[in-house]
Amino acid sequence: MDIISKINWVGLATNAGIIFIKLLGIFIAYFIVRFLGNALITKAFNRVQRRDDISVGRAKTLESLALNVYGYILIFVFIVMVFQVFHYDATAILAGAGVVGLAVGFGAQGLVSDVVTGFFLLLEKQLDVGDYVTTGSFSGVVEQVGLRTTHLRGFDGTLHYIPNREITNLSNHSRGNMRALVDIGISYDDDIDEAIRVLQETCDQVAKENPVIIDGPNVIGVHALGASDVVIRVIAKTLNGEQYGMETKLRKAMKEALDAHGIDIPFPHQVIIEKKEKQTS
Repeated sequence: MDIISKINWVGLATNAGIIFIKLLGIFIAYFIVRFLGNALITKAFNRVQRRDDISVGRAKTLESLALNVYGYILIFVFIVMVFQVFHYDATAILAGAGVVGLAVGFGAQGLVSDVVTGFFLLLEKQLDVGDYVTTGSFSGVVEQVGLRTTHLRGFDGTLHYIPNREITNLSNHSRGNMRALVDIGISYDDDIDEAIRVLQETCDQVAKENPVIIDGPNVIGVHALGASDVVIRVIAKTLNGEQYGMETKLRKAMKEALDAHGIDIPFPHQVIIEKKEKQTS
């Protein structure tokens, strides 16, 4: 009881109140600075995008990276300030962080590799936000490029988190014009030259109606001789990302044109033979 009576409860309550107010102020300041900083970074990159010759995807990629780095710096400053509230020396914290960082560097070489690889991905402009890419067994649209991971959205909606060090081979499908390729088969009994003429006229009409086509479509000729059809190939060049839709339109237009001219497109037929048992008298 003597020990409890000697405790300065008023002083403890006062110190606890001061610490609480300081922590509350740090939290409020952290969120305000984070909000303002994010807004300034976004506004700055929007201004750079309008002023300079820089693509939207490139601007979004650099903006995402800047926000990432800014967030890490704010978290570190926030932790240092919280320690200072409890009267820990910031110099000792920084020195300890250096030692811990050295230890982590030896034990987490993968993390360092992620950061270095991510840096060179951005430096060499291998990919931007919005690009359709393939790396390893993953394909999709780049949503974010961070210091550690790249976020890839698959066409089925799956979001893939890929460590940057695992991006050893990268195919970017969003650079330059793309090729639209369609193979269509006709019967061996039909006139190949007539079919090519009909298909080319159809391709010319499709080209007039679709400004996304850069070159063609051109009928290349007979591509293969199948088991039941003669395969004719058509190739066109389109704006990036428009090749799949154009292939769909070409297939539809060519199918309708061949039907209108009486040119058959072979398809599997199924013959059913029914065997009846002989009736015995």
